[in-house]
Amino acid sequence: MEQKAMEQKVMEQKVTTETGQACLQGLMRTWFEFERQLGRVPVIQRLERGQFTREDYRRLLLNLRQQVVEGARWITRCASSFDRDFADVRSEVIGHAKDEHRDYEILEQDYVAAGGDLAEIQQAQRNAGTEALHAFLMYRASQPNPVDLIGAMWIIEGLGQKMASDWAERVDQATDGDGSYTRFMRYHGENDDDHLDKLYGLIDRVCQSTEAQQSIIRTARVVARLYALQLEEVDHHG
Repeated sequence: MEQKAMEQKVMEQKVTTETGQACLQGLMRTWFEFERQLGRVPVIQRLERGQFTREDYRRLLLNLRQQVVEGARWITRCASSFDRDFADVRSEVIGHAKDEHRDYEILEQDYVAAGGDLAEIQQAQRNAGTEALHAFLMYRASQPNPVDLIGAMWIIEGLGQKMASDWAERVDQATDGDGSYTRFMRYHGENDDDHLDKLYGLIDRVCQSTEAQQSIIRTARVVARLYALQLEEVDHHG
């Protein structure tokens, strides 16, 4: 999505407070920087240039699986860290974790359909970027009322909403696929729009001070960088 089009969509969202709008603008700027970071990642460059192989795809899935498996864990930990003053936020986060806690099974099925061995992907260790990303997210999720993790969800859900469908199409085109092994990406491309809309709805609620605004944006920036590092490591791990 082009920057102006995204800005227009954002302005149409129900974010009405001054701090909420400022937070949203900061998150947008963080997202566009994240897009630039992804554009410098070798495996993504090959995908965008049509030089992507089925081996590249299997390696990408193998490296993404651990982050997907751990996703429900940090989101659930996040939910448990909200006290009763944030019971409404906790409910939203619990619902989010429920929606995604078994997504890794679709990813595993895609890996096998693309010619991979199930045992190999299930036994693969986290790469360096995934280790850092998971450690950071679990640390933040363990803090009292971790409203800043809205920034983490913004980056990760935004990736699904804005890029997963395009990546799926590019994978199939480059590897002569028929959609049978890009179901994980297609699923997120279709469903993460709803997840992101729910985040819009939470911004006014959780961003009630300048401190909260800065914390949310900072966490989004850290998660963006560590997610890009995770993808950079694809060519060096597994």
